Amino acid sequence: GARLQTNLCNESLMLEKLPTCGKSFEEMMKKVDSKKWCNLTEFIMYYDNFTQCTEREANNASCFWPNPLAEGFITGIHKQFFSNCTSEKVHWEDPPDEILITLILIPVMLTCAMITLVVWCSKRSDIL
Repeated sequence: GARLQTNLCNESLMLEKLPTCGKSFEEMMKKVDSKKWCNLTEFIMYYDNFTQCTEREANNASCFWPNPLAEGFITGIHKQFFSNCTSEKVHWEDPPDEILITLILIPVMLTCAMITLVVWCSKRSDIL
């Protein structure tokens, strides 16, 4: 009978090829002012090319993507370029009272209207 051929992940080949993706990303990031490295809109296309490259190289080595080794490589790139990008705590505050009351009352009124409509329709169907 026919045998199912399985391709084993060639991890060493993948790890050999992934640095080319990193070098390419590094070259592209040189075009971006380092003060803007935390603003994803400044380099989203470069990052997309980088992730596509890592996926392609993993697939060429018959490896799934993402996998722990590729993730480790990607994490290293993140540490190299984005270690200073700390997420600032967002200070949430309530909207003004007028907006808050409106946001509360609209669903309450809609619920009451739907209940009234259901009750009214159920009584109308008894008459018909």
